[in-house]
Amino acid sequence: MKKLFVISGSSGVGKGTVIKEFLKKHPDYKLSVSCTTRKKREGETHGINYFFLTHDEFQECIKNNEFLEWAEFSGNLYGTKKSFVENCLKNNENIILEIDTKGALNVKKIMPEAILIFILPPSLEELEARLRGRHTETEEAIQKRLASIKLEFENSKKFDYTVVNDRVENAVSALEEILCK
Repeated sequence: MKKLFVISGSSGVGKGTVIKEFLKKHPDYKLSVSCTTRKKREGETHGINYFFLTHDEFQECIKNNEFLEWAEFSGNLYGTKKSFVENCLKNNENIILEIDTKGALNVKKIMPEAILIFILPPSLEELEARLRGRHTETEEAIQKRLASIKLEFENSKKFDYTVVNDRVENAVSALEEILCK
């Protein structure tokens, strides 16, 4: 039976980059496709980038308990369908979820066999520098993200593994040691 891996980390830690580089080397692993109520962006494809749902469709899925986890960010809903993950595992595919720590802990409650991995920055100072270096958010948004890091770090103590992303290559190697056992 293949495995479910859940990877979390604070905004700016580089988890998306680490996962992308891991998947380039290991195309036999699959990244989960989340559902969202946000509008499709240029170049995005339904079923590839996200499953784009209306707000009513998403609410119906919540009501029918179809999500392993779901959350609201910036007025949009995001969630991971149980059926998607279960089908991947039945099809003998290792699957990776990239979600927040709260969602990861919820997945672990529903699917205790899930392996939780938290990506850490080399330091909090480095993480703040990365967030500021993006030049994509207001000072207020950066402060809000920094405040949420404390809760994420606290939640990460319940994870199975932590990986420090000091350099992408090092973090990918550490992921390989965990995922490719």
